[in-house]
Amino acid sequence: MNKEVQANDAHEREHDIHERIDHGAERIKQATSEAVASGKEKFGRAADHLEDGLHRATDKAAHAANRASDKVDDAKERGRAAYGQARDRADEWLDEVRDYVREKPVQAVAIALGAGWLLGRILRR
Repeated sequence: MNKEVQANDAHEREHDIHERIDHGAERIKQATSEAVASGKEKFGRAADHLEDGLHRATDKAAHAANRASDKVDDAKERGRAAYGQARDRADEWLDEVRDYVREKPVQAVAIALGAGWLLGRILRR
């Protein structure tokens, strides 16, 4: 009977060990599942936060690009207007010079000779 009791005890201990191992494995599986679920939630929130941040940054960049484009258009218009005004002034000045030369050709030639002589002296130095 002693051998039977010992065999029975060994079998029960083996069974207890298996149960503890199985129970421990279940606890580990449960803890792992909870950790994964928590990780999914945290990473999901982080991904959503990142996506929102990228969308905001893209919107800001597009807004800045639109503002820059508007400023370039404004500058281009101002440049065209300034060019047009300068060209008009130059045309008016040229017309005045032509009229002066027609009205006073001798004085115009004398002024041109004097300006040429003065320019020659300045450039020789």
